[in-house]
Amino acid sequence: MRKPFIQHENELEQPIGFPLVEWTPCIAPPPAVQVGDYCRVEPLNLDAHGAALSQVFVEESIDAEWTYLPYGPFIQRDACMKWLQHVAPSDDPLFYAIVDGESGLAVGICSYLRIEPRVGVIEVGHIHFSPLLQKKPAATEAMFLMMKRVFDELGYRRYEWKCDALNAGSRRAAERLGFTFEGIFRQATIYKKRNRDTAWFSILDNEWPRIKQGFERWLAPDNFDEKLQQKERLADLMK
Repeated sequence: MRKPFIQHENELEQPIGFPLVEWTPCIAPPPAVQVGDYCRVEPLNLDAHGAALSQVFVEESIDAEWTYLPYGPFIQRDACMKWLQHVAPSDDPLFYAIVDGESGLAVGICSYLRIEPRVGVIEVGHIHFSPLLQKKPAATEAMFLMMKRVFDELGYRRYEWKCDALNAGSRRAAERLGFTFEGIFRQATIYKKRNRDTAWFSILDNEWPRIKQGFERWLAPDNFDEKLQQKERLADLMK
């Protein structure tokens, strides 16, 4: 963590934030494709992705997969398609489909949201991986591609992850992906007729080079066996 600067005023020392004299605002993330070795992250499009996503989302038999999202589960494909049609045109959240590199089918979604180009802050959220994506290299790579665009292409200063404080799986995922836990905002919102305390996580721009190197080492082909099982853990490679 950077230490605060000291300014002198009336002989009193006052700590202030470090200067950003050369800071210029970012731009909003573009609705453009991101390509990796295991997946593509594509702007959500009903024609291209709706059929595949509605099929895998409806086929999920565990309602718990949707517990911590403000929508779902979807019992019928028509309901899922209607929801996808509603969110696809949105600029914030800006939704993407995660497309499996081998099958070419959309198997998950994610988004950028709470996009603040003026101050360089952006959040990743609305993450939902179907069983065809869960615990696969493509799932991790999709999150890496989202980060890479934010920091390397667009120059944001802060990348956020927020989740229900009771969502243990999401909190573990955030920490595995290199996010730092910052605290809990109590009674932050209401969804599905219940309270939500929100856990906050972040990655800062000065932390990104170390985290990026860990991702690149983890995603390297020689880190996986013939069954695509990892040899080294991502968290170990980020140390």
